[in-house]
Amino acid sequence: MEKVIIDCDAGMDDSIALILAAKSKELDILGITTVSGNLHVDETTRNTLVSLELINRPDIPVYKGQAKPLIRELPSDPFSHGDDGLGNNHHPAPTLVQQQQHAVDFIIDTVKANPGEVTLLTLAPLTNIALAFIKAPEIIPQIKKVVAIAGSFGTNRASFENATGDNPQSEWNVYVDPDAAKVVFESGVKFQAVGLDVATHFDVNFDESDIVDLENSAQPEAKHMAKMMRFVLGRDYQSYCVLIDSMAVAAVIDPSLIKTLTARVAVETQGQVTLGQTVADFRHSHTWHHLPEIEVSVEADYKKFMNMVKERVMA
Repeated sequence: MEKVIIDCDAGMDDSIALILAAKSKELDILGITTVSGNLHVDETTRNTLVSLELINRPDIPVYKGQAKPLIRELPSDPFSHGDDGLGNNHHPAPTLVQQQQHAVDFIIDTVKANPGEVTLLTLAPLTNIALAFIKAPEIIPQIKKVVAIAGSFGTNRASFENATGDNPQSEWNVYVDPDAAKVVFESGVKFQAVGLDVATHFDVNFDESDIVDLENSAQPEAKHMAKMMRFVLGRDYQSYCVLIDSMAVAAVIDPSLIKTLTARVAVETQGQVTLGQTVADFRHSHTWHHLPEIEVSVEADYKKFMNMVKERVMA
């Protein structure tokens, strides 16, 4: 089993990613940390607890993290996750409660207790991770890998047409806290970016029959997922919006699912129209070798991914 800490900003797609992870025997979830991103950290923590309660997993501890990005103020997400942040499912308030320890300290302590064994699976702005690296840089070489929903690298049309940041060239998680992304990218940690190129690919969409199957399932989490898909479809978005973060979870469950290339990547932290853009240098010549080198996800087995999500959520 792969030991993971999941860092999230639980809106709709985080919720399904958490459910997928918790129902996958390949993963040993040591804890879930929360941060502001899609919503304020108070709401993302609540939605994380709601998601775990929905699948009866009180054994997975939840740790609340940072309320705002490292430097800038928390931006308002132009994409609504509904009144409750979960596509207007309006579940009862959770009876589960968060742990007392701060998320950043939990990350530090857990990595130190499991050197070389922990994968950080990040579905949110990288604020908590950057602060852990700043506070305890000695943990960086002790981390097995970071697999993150982060960036947009221009390898296909989806990376541009489905941009999720609040400008034409960015992905939401990096856009929210580009300074944190820069800290993590440049830290030297082994880093796989699962960007919009694969996470919002045009082949990542459930059709009507899939949604009906979810609605007819006996599993409450399947109905929860279907209602969120109806919510986004009703606002002229596509169902992939509920699946984005699950792509990173699937990449850890089955690394063969995604093809990657190495690239040197810069994070734009100053631009007025490109804030949060991840600029990948794929060149063979004149490469900017001073930029950090990371793994960039460029292709995925989308059918296999979608089958995995559907089957496990309905199981």
